Amino acid sequence: MRFYNSPKQFYAGVDLHAKNHYLCIINRDRTILAHQQLRNQDTDKLLSLLQPYKHDLVVACESTYAWYWLADLCEDHDIEFILGHALYMKSIHGGKTKNDRIDSHKIALLAQAGMFPIAYVYPKEERPLRDLLRRRLYFTRIRAKLLSHLQLINTQHNFPSMGRLSKSRIKRTELAGRFTHDTVCKSINADMPFCNSLQEPTG
Repeated sequence: MRFYNSPKQFYAGVDLHAKNHYLCIINRDRTILAHQQLRNQDTDKLLSLLQPYKHDLVVACESTYAWYWLADLCEDHDIEFILGHALYMKSIHGGKTKNDRIDSHKIALLAQAGMFPIAYVYPKEERPLRDLLRRRLYFTRIRAKLLSHLQLINTQHNFPSMGRLSKSRIKRTELAGRFTHDTVCKSINADMPFCNSLQEPTG
């Protein structure tokens, strides 16, 4: 685990959500200089709050699904941005009392104290490919579950193995022909279109 340890005059903690975020700015002495909730669309207001401290400021945010726009905003305005590793941050600043206001303050304090666990901030130009590969992995796992279910049905009825169904559309079609019970056929036919579509090349 790596921690952020570059001394700054000012530290901004952002507790980020889909529509809103809570901003807390503190100085080296942990004095709160700004602490309020903002809409994510109000980027001008956010920048106006950061502007007085921009010359020696770091913005810290936990790694959630919504951090891209904040990282890009900071980059475009020459503001240092750090991303917190979500799992490690949970273990460090977890507590019984939690809300957006408290969490934003805790994030700022972690950065100020050198206890902010760093996650990698993917460059803007690399994120689309990473997200596409993650999506492919998601669909691959779904397809594997569907194929396992087809193999399970075949085994439940003690039919001879058909080998790797993942490699052959013909084998999957033959599997459906082994069964005469309407309900079993419906179960197989529910899986089959998804298996076939997930194997088709997308170009």
